[in-house]
Amino acid sequence: MGPFARAGLAGIVSCGVLLTAVLVGRPDDDHGSSGGERPRPGPYVALGDSYTSGPKIPRQSGTPAGCDRSDHNYPAVVARQLGVTAADFRDVSCSGATITDLTAPQKTSNGINPAQLSALSKRTRLVTLGIGGNDIGFGSTVTKCVTMGAMYRAIRSDRLFSDDAPCKKQYADGGTDEVTQKIRTAGRKLSAALAEIERRAPKARVYVVGYPAILPVEGKGCGRELPLAPGDATYLHDKGKQLNTMLRGQAEAAGATYVDTYSPSVGHDACSAEKTRWIEPLQPSSPAAAVHPNAHGEKGMADAVLRGIGA
Repeated sequence: MGPFARAGLAGIVSCGVLLTAVLVGRPDDDHGSSGGERPRPGPYVALGDSYTSGPKIPRQSGTPAGCDRSDHNYPAVVARQLGVTAADFRDVSCSGATITDLTAPQKTSNGINPAQLSALSKRTRLVTLGIGGNDIGFGSTVTKCVTMGAMYRAIRSDRLFSDDAPCKKQYADGGTDEVTQKIRTAGRKLSAALAEIERRAPKARVYVVGYPAILPVEGKGCGRELPLAPGDATYLHDKGKQLNTMLRGQAEAAGATYVDTYSPSVGHDACSAEKTRWIEPLQPSSPAAAVHPNAHGEKGMADAVLRGIGA
């Protein structure tokens, strides 16, 4: 996603939503196969936000530098596993990207990233797209909830907080959930983006991949590593699942296949042990942005993508 990655926690879901789509080529007269041979795996274009680009994971590469791309992010792992040549692989994912940045240039802290869909063509056979978290403001939501969670844990008093979900009340008071509304709006934008991908890359098949688990299934906080009031931990966990549900629905509506990265990431969230976690907490113990996938997480996401495309 983006600015969040460089601003520590604010880079959380630079995340974004964290949506990932993979387009795998269909056989055709020019690039397909005959006699049962496997079709060419590329050209491959990687689109998305910071959960795709992999900020702070060594080695950072590509231009503009402000996009924070790693050569160990999941698109790079997928490309290597499929045997896509360097000439047939383009990673244009970028920290801070929203769905709008698929069709318009994106200004970063260090350079401008061209509209991501401009990398697609009728030759494209494989595309990954991970986007949506920034559209719903997930990074700023987590930032606010962690700030309030730290106060909740420090004070532990009903004089300041009337329940165990003070942050949720900021977004879901009066019967209207602001985050839910943003997810619906992002869904409409994603629908249009998937149609545009189909138009620009008509010989590609689409796989929409959801986000991994940031918090434990039980929806509890992580103590000082990711302080949250109990009810807010549950709320954020539920919003993450709601985002993934939207991604699945839009994938199916577009005739795409949804790839689940949440299920294999259970037990590897930001609250898990250092050696097993896929997502780093506020103070990363492995090279990665705060509340973003580390190299293990990117590898786990790549494995889910590869399973989804039958590789």
